[in-house]
Amino acid sequence: MTIARLSFHGAAGAVTGSCFRLGTPAGDILVDCGMFQGAKSEKELNYRPFPFEPADITAVVLTHAHIDHSGLLPKLVREGFKGPVYATPATYDLCAVMLPDSAHIQEFEVEQFNRRADQRGRRRVNAIYDSTDVKKTLKAMRNQDFDTWFPVAKGVRARFWNAGHMLGSATVEIEIDQPDGKPMRLCFSGDIGPDHKLLHADPEGPADIDYLVCEATYGDTDRMDKSSEERRRQLCDEVLKAMHPKGALIIPSFAVERAQELISDLGQLIAEGRLPPVPIYLDSPLAIRATEVFARHRGELEGGATLAQSLEAHWLHFSQTGEQSRSLDHKRDFHIVIAASGMCEAGRVRHRLRNWLWRDEATVLLVGYQATGTLGQLLQSGVRTVRIQGDEIAVRARIRSLDLYSGHADGPELAEWVAARQPVSGGVFLVHGEPPALDGLARRIETIVPRDRLVIPRLDASYELKADGPSPVGDTPKPRLDPERVARMDWHNDVSRLFLDLNDALSAAASDKERGVLIRRLRRAIEDEGSDTKR
Repeated sequence: MTIARLSFHGAAGAVTGSCFRLGTPAGDILVDCGMFQGAKSEKELNYRPFPFEPADITAVVLTHAHIDHSGLLPKLVREGFKGPVYATPATYDLCAVMLPDSAHIQEFEVEQFNRRADQRGRRRVNAIYDSTDVKKTLKAMRNQDFDTWFPVAKGVRARFWNAGHMLGSATVEIEIDQPDGKPMRLCFSGDIGPDHKLLHADPEGPADIDYLVCEATYGDTDRMDKSSEERRRQLCDEVLKAMHPKGALIIPSFAVERAQELISDLGQLIAEGRLPPVPIYLDSPLAIRATEVFARHRGELEGGATLAQSLEAHWLHFSQTGEQSRSLDHKRDFHIVIAASGMCEAGRVRHRLRNWLWRDEATVLLVGYQATGTLGQLLQSGVRTVRIQGDEIAVRARIRSLDLYSGHADGPELAEWVAARQPVSGGVFLVHGEPPALDGLARRIETIVPRDRLVIPRLDASYELKADGPSPVGDTPKPRLDPERVARMDWHNDVSRLFLDLNDALSAAASDKERGVLIRRLRRAIEDEGSDTKR
């Protein structure tokens, strides 16, 4: 007998866009409703209709505030959702600063896009949602503490477990009443934090469940040195190597959690005399507001006192206004800038990169996951030129990576967390990871979970949750994006790369005659391709 159906409308075969729809006798429930990030093909899904009717959703249970988990909630409300959104108190406080910022970024970027579209005679676009939709969303949110059951719908209840990922982050346990008296029990991991996570205790979760939905962001990764001291040692080493007298260390950082962790660790290194008190600028209004939330919740944090001391230090400066941010481009003594976003996809960090990437005396330190197709991933891969805001920028700065600030558990930690949830009688779904990570975690847990009970769902796939295991739904609609295009570079990336390569080739040509030949060959290839398409 089937009493539940589970559909994967995001974070399936990719890291972002977390959105799982649980169909129950009392109605459909969403766990998360997040934005897609990465290549433009995936980000375009944010603008397309949901693969379900928002008005038919009974409630949303939110694991945490990161935009790839919460970022489409205002769109859901805009398109007809009328129910409650359940979250922990800290998650609500962070959403109250992150969702308005998301709306502001969209309105700003759409305004810029439409200005260019008007100039080129192209179709205008609308923002996914606006500040009014955000206000309605925040009014719909209901705070729920950890370790306390709360009703979600008739015969359906949930409770939050500490996920150890960020402030307020939760693993969600859901029970659905069944006619035989024993409820079906499900667990949605959310994002699982690593061991030695700065500011947070180790993740928890229920055991002896029917179905587990588990993230796999770093399922194929084994971080050998994971202690707090090793993390600070490596950070100290990177800062010292970056200290050019006329240079800057630019740290693209997620505004929530990562920025606060960096401030705390840098503060401790300065207090211990291992680093000089160089100027550090937090160049993100969102990060500044989020830091205020962390300060209010410091009693819930491990090491909250250290963070509070760092926030009061004379070497820490907040660039709140646009004028303060722009003034950073004129500083010539060594300084550190922590700016959003963590994958270099939006926000002030792109302005800082535009100003510093072409300088030998600069260092860019990537401290988090870089999704396929993002500017951060391109820099990490070693490209020598990039396009930022339409301009071609040479990459002469040192590009460094320090993955010990990830908010995600690595492969061994995830496998250990899955083992602690056993027995899982129905099945395990692996989500929130790109294919190598999903396959890596599947191999790690194959001795724990039988292969026929282990599923890696594609986007928009649905499964009947039966007592003897999950069963694919035969009438599942075609996915909104072909699985082969999920978590991949797309044609937008190829075009950008082509423009950069063409400019390099034209610059390297010995004469205008050679440049003319190259241009004619390219034009002929385009014309030939167009003729083939028409046949």
